[in-house]
Amino acid sequence: MQRFGLDYPSLKAIKRDLVFCAISGYGQTGPSAGLPAYAPVIHAASGYDLAHLAYQGGERRPDYCGIYIADVVTGTYAFGAIMTALFQRERTGEGQSIDCSMLESMLSLTLSEIQLAQFPDRAARTAGISGRSRQRTAGSICRSPASAPSRTSRPRSDGATGLRIRALRNYPDRRANWGQLIDELERWSRELPSAEVQAVFDKQGVPSSPYRTVKEAMDDPQLAHRGSFAEIQDKGGTFAP
Repeated sequence: MQRFGLDYPSLKAIKRDLVFCAISGYGQTGPSAGLPAYAPVIHAASGYDLAHLAYQGGERRPDYCGIYIADVVTGTYAFGAIMTALFQRERTGEGQSIDCSMLESMLSLTLSEIQLAQFPDRAARTAGISGRSRQRTAGSICRSPASAPSRTSRPRSDGATGLRIRALRNYPDRRANWGQLIDELERWSRELPSAEVQAVFDKQGVPSSPYRTVKEAMDDPQLAHRGSFAEIQDKGGTFAP
């Protein structure tokens, strides 16, 4: 925009209440400001790729992430900043310049890793617990227990809840023996259909979901209930999402 004379300092001179937002890879100032960047590069530069890799068990090489998280999250942060700036303008009559970088936006997603980098002796690591969220069924299901009951309770095929591993009631014991607990759960679930396991988990209040394709997710009755997709009338007179 500076090349076109449309940067913030140039425009502010003629419009004091201008709200101007610039989104870039590394920000508008600093040693990396002029570097080109796309989402996959920022995923690598921010530490996100290696942080994600640490939760993947035996994997040792980062995979290419075809879902451009950096683009989406940076745009979302920019939207929030713009709305805040517009609110300030309503109160004060003053505009402002917003400098939103993809690098800082992605770094904000690695909360546990940032804590660990600053306080390696005190930061709590959750990789041992969350790293085995995939549970074997006749297919597979993602389970992410957060509360003490959902972590220590073993759902049985009849829907009852049993405290099979009572030694894992306390958080330190669960961290030390997480693999044992998951093995117990999988002995129960590995021959069952994912839908049956999901029904038991739902009844017991365990956060979980079968792994779905995007198409399967779009067909979720919950999204239909909420009207999540616009309906478009085609030439034949019928409606399609």
